[in-house]
Amino acid sequence: MLPHLDAAYTVARYLLRDDHAAQDVVQEAFLRAIRHYDGYRGANARAWLLAIVRNCCATWHGKERAESGHVEFDERDHSEAGEETPELFLVRWDTGDSFRRALDSLSREAREILVLRHVQELSYREIALTMGIPIGTVMSRLGRARKRMQVLLRQELRDAG
Repeated sequence: MLPHLDAAYTVARYLLRDDHAAQDVVQEAFLRAIRHYDGYRGANARAWLLAIVRNCCATWHGKERAESGHVEFDERDHSEAGEETPELFLVRWDTGDSFRRALDSLSREAREILVLRHVQELSYREIALTMGIPIGTVMSRLGRARKRMQVLLRQELRDAG
């Protein structure tokens, strides 16, 4: 499983959006993988491990929501309209930052499938194994996620112009 450590962390980081939480979740996922190794059927080790990471992320989200009881604070919703200087605008409009903001605004399901396909470069079959869904569902979710991402990036471009 160690060759897949980086992939596990990357998926957890994208799903949780928190470095420390991602590290904790990956550690928990590896512990679960060791404990339940007898359930591994020798198929795709990467997909099997990423499925465990995905489940650990879902568990972490549930615990966080139950413990915190707080509502997300979005700086864009609470800032004054004329505050931004040209310099701040240029810093904000960095392409990578725009992509990250768009990805972060997607639903967890859409973000997850895009990360598995385009960041981790898993095949449709591997994504289906990881998420426990049919390949047809992978394709349809991926199509919807790509379209939503495209809309968000176009909207960001339009708002910036």
